[in-house]
Amino acid sequence: MPIANKPILFYGIEAIRDAGITDVGIIVGDTAGEIRAAVGDGSRFGVKVTYIQQEAPLGLAHAVKIARPFVGRDRFVMYLGDNLIIEGIKDFVDRFHTRAPNCQILLAHVPNPQDFGVAELAGERVVKLVEKPREPKTDLALVGVYMFDETVFSAADAIKPSSRNELEITDAIQHLIDKGYNVESQVISGWWKDTGKLEDILEANSMVLGRLDTRIEGDVDPQSRVDGKVVLEKGSSVVNSVLRGPLIIGERSRIVDAYVGPFTSIYYDVHLRACEIEHSIVLENSSIVDVRGRIESSLVGKNVVIERHSQPPRAYRFMIGDYSRIQLE
Repeated sequence: MPIANKPILFYGIEAIRDAGITDVGIIVGDTAGEIRAAVGDGSRFGVKVTYIQQEAPLGLAHAVKIARPFVGRDRFVMYLGDNLIIEGIKDFVDRFHTRAPNCQILLAHVPNPQDFGVAELAGERVVKLVEKPREPKTDLALVGVYMFDETVFSAADAIKPSSRNELEITDAIQHLIDKGYNVESQVISGWWKDTGKLEDILEANSMVLGRLDTRIEGDVDPQSRVDGKVVLEKGSSVVNSVLRGPLIIGERSRIVDAYVGPFTSIYYDVHLRACEIEHSIVLENSSIVDVRGRIESSLVGKNVVIERHSQPPRAYRFMIGDYSRIQLE
């Protein structure tokens, strides 16, 4: 899933690299081929990547267990690939090196702690973790970045699968707490997002787009207008259209007689004609043609065609993915 036309996974790899870590293991499952094709050996990021195959989604603590041959006895960072921490993790990693607890977790104040793992603290020490509590005692949610020493492996071996048949990382950390190991926390003051839901993906996209600088490498004809921070990548073209940033348009995309509004990411090889769109993400090889009304707050997948059909018989024809929502006039 691209955020501002860069896969969310890449932000995590770059954050790890910028923290001074260059040996990276990626847990892969059914999408291993796609991830390998995108990331390669890691050299483009300045890291060395090792792929670790997980036979089934058996939980984050299970991912830790199967990574033991890769990690050895080193202290390590575990970074969930759908998290975005806008300020990076270097300061947190430096603190982990300096203070050397057995485990360090990152926390963030959230308005809906019942949707997250929640931490209860005594000072900076963590005394209890509760997964999605009905009545949270704090608003401190677990961020998907953890730092461990080798004690986590014995914890992962000691716990049992949860009701969803997964080895939960929260149970492993709670085991460390119960056994008297030093589990410390640090609260993130900057912007963080777990991009598991559509609204979170769009918010992350908006946040990153707002930090971009204008870069016009494609073609804009004289009849078009470009306002605000706009990135137009190589091979793209804009004809008789209005672009109002912050936004990004990927390589070889073509925008004709259209309006592209703020906080929109158009990926590569996309065709927009006679339509309006804002605060949305459109993935590769899709087209939106001759659509009345403005498309907003939407995620359009790969190889999608949205078009107006005026010839009879007039009917709606859909192929809709899981958890989709469509609103029609």
